[in-house]
Amino acid sequence: MAQEKNGTGLSDERLRVARDAPGFMPLDEAHALYAAAAACLSADDAVGVGVEIGTYCGKSTVFLGAAAQEHDALVVTVDHHRGSEEHQPGWEYHDAGLVDPHSGLLDTAARLRRTLFDADLEQTVLALVAPSTAAARVWGREVDFVFIDGGHSLEAAQNDYDGWARWVRRGGALLIHDVFPDPADGGRPPYEIYRRALESGRFTESAAHGSLRVLTRSG
Repeated sequence: MAQEKNGTGLSDERLRVARDAPGFMPLDEAHALYAAAAACLSADDAVGVGVEIGTYCGKSTVFLGAAAQEHDALVVTVDHHRGSEEHQPGWEYHDAGLVDPHSGLLDTAARLRRTLFDADLEQTVLALVAPSTAAARVWGREVDFVFIDGGHSLEAAQNDYDGWARWVRRGGALLIHDVFPDPADGGRPPYEIYRRALESGRFTESAAHGSLRVLTRSG
C-alpha cells in the first residue's frame, strides 16, 4: 500500500485505519503519542526499538508504527489479547464481536492483525502475544520508549511499570496513558505508577497531552 503523507507525518489511509480500529485513545492524544515516539526514535543515540504494553486492536499501535517506520525502527507491542477487566462480559467496554467462538473468550489478536495489514505495518510492528509479566522475563535490551496502556487494575499497572520502565534508555521516554490526577476523571492505577516514576528520581515529566504523560529518563 502506498502511503502518501500529510502534514502530520501519517498518511490519510493510516489515519482512517486507526479511526476504524476498536479502541479508546482520543485522536489528539494519539498524535501526541506519535510525536513523542518519533522524537525518541530520531535521537542520535536511539537504539531503534520501542515497546507498547497493551495493544487491544491496534489503534495506538498504528501511530507508534508510523513513527517507527519513518525512522527505520521497530515497535514490539505486548498483549495477551484476552482483554483487561473492563473488557470482560458484563463490563462497560465488553465487545461481543471480539469474542472467539471456539474458546468463548475475548480474542483481539486477529483484529490487530487486520489493523496492521491495512496500515501496511506488518514489517515494522512485532506483535508479542503474551502477558506483560511473562514477556518482561525474557526481555533483555534497552529501548527508546515504553508506552504503558495495559490493564488498569492496581496489580496490572504496577507489574507493567516494574517489568518495563527499567528498559528505557537514558534520554528515552516512559509514556503512560490514562493518567488522571482527579479521581473523579478516571481510575487511579495509571496515575499511581506515574507518581512512582517521578518519585524514583529516574524520570522527569517533559510533556502532558490530555491523559497522556511523557516522562524522560534522566538517570
